[in-house]
Amino acid sequence: MTDLSPRAQARFEQMRSWRRHVHRFPELAFQEEGTARYVVEALDGLGFRVQERVGRTGVIGEIGAGEPLVALRADMDALPIQEQSDAPYASCVPGVMHACGHDVHVAWLLGAAALLAEAPPPRGRVRLLFQPSEEARDDEGKSGAQRMIEDGAMAGVEAVFGLHVDAGLPLGQVKTRAGPFMAAVDPFSAVVHGVSAHGAYPEMGVDPIAITAQVLSALYAIPSRRISAMAPCVVTLGTVHGGSANNVIPGEVELTGTIRSFSPEVRERLWQEVERAFRLAEALGGRYTLEISEGYPVLENDPDMVNLLREVAAQVLGGQGMLEGHLEPCSEDFALLIRAAGRGGVFAWLGGAIAGDERTHHHPRFDVDERCLPLGAALLAGLAHRYLGHF
Repeated sequence: MTDLSPRAQARFEQMRSWRRHVHRFPELAFQEEGTARYVVEALDGLGFRVQERVGRTGVIGEIGAGEPLVALRADMDALPIQEQSDAPYASCVPGVMHACGHDVHVAWLLGAAALLAEAPPPRGRVRLLFQPSEEARDDEGKSGAQRMIEDGAMAGVEAVFGLHVDAGLPLGQVKTRAGPFMAAVDPFSAVVHGVSAHGAYPEMGVDPIAITAQVLSALYAIPSRRISAMAPCVVTLGTVHGGSANNVIPGEVELTGTIRSFSPEVRERLWQEVERAFRLAEALGGRYTLEISEGYPVLENDPDMVNLLREVAAQVLGGQGMLEGHLEPCSEDFALLIRAAGRGGVFAWLGGAIAGDERTHHHPRFDVDERCLPLGAALLAGLAHRYLGHF
């Protein structure tokens, strides 16, 4: 495994070509047809056994034989954002761009595939998961990880490893933590129902906007007044829509948001408190309808896998060490893959910041320092080698 870093560096131009191609032709969730074909061609050329249309538009590549089986994952979907960049590899698709680094993840995993093809682990199998739709869920509320699991992508997998580029973390630094790492997220939608009336005669109706103002105050008070200060959580309203004219009290107001938590107990309490907040509508003369959907669970890293990552990072990345991460209120459907693996897994951030010009994820100017490409590839390949040689 000591030669992984120089071998990865030797493939830098190839990885950059992969990354820039995927960046130029981004595709939204469950629409990654061209990206999947590109991945299949690359895996075929590297001698991997390939399975297409896993989880609708996902791809599996596998190498080796026998047991144990370890999985490495990259997500492939882009975001509905218009890129604002003069880079030669800027998105060619209007209104769509890789603003979160999934193009980097694809290049990392293809790079790991190339390294594994050159020198496969001495025993066992490595399964590469090129996953669709991490950023969104389909009309049945299922993400790419859920769809791939349903199609058997995690069958027999003992451990799974994933990396996410961090455009705000210095180049080559790794950050994660054992146990809970990223939040569970549960989306909700609601309608506050009132009675429409002329704006000059509000007493003739029931104003859902005025009711919603009280509901919003109650919702935003949940983390600070209804949940222990020792239990981190977030309640966020993303949309509030009501009315069509400045002199008409509307009949209803529509709201959507998310609830984020790090434990089953707090998650259950948050659901109850959100319901309680909306019940204010009834006390104020209106009605409400509320739907809370169970989203991604808490992402929990296995402590043994975190230690394995620490060892590999120290060896492959030149002893830079691994930073202890804090609880992240963002969420990841990689949590589902960890739950589906026999021994769990680990998910970590790998720094790719452009020094002096750090970019924000989900922003029209998002970009990374491409020197992170061989680092991620070597780290993923090293994790597979280390696991199969150790467990």
